[in-house]
Amino acid sequence: MSTNKVLVISGAVLVLSILIEMIFVHHHVYYWWHGFIGFDIIYGFLGCVAIIVVSKFLGKVFIQKAEDYYGGGEDNEF
Repeated sequence: MSTNKVLVISGAVLVLSILIEMIFVHHHVYYWWHGFIGFDIIYGFLGCVAIIVVSKFLGKVFIQKAEDYYGGGEDNEF
């Protein structure tokens, strides 16, 4: 699946979720930012994106090894 298709589907789900929240949810506001329509949805979405970006960065820094990590870089024929 291409990146563009994933972004379009994610955006459509995000917009649909906000529309459903506008129609069906009655807010009990404890803090002023919870009064914004779609705040929890957008906060959760951005949190998930942040987790993915940070984990990919940490994976590249600490887990991924160079291509010649095991072979030493030279051609050895046995």
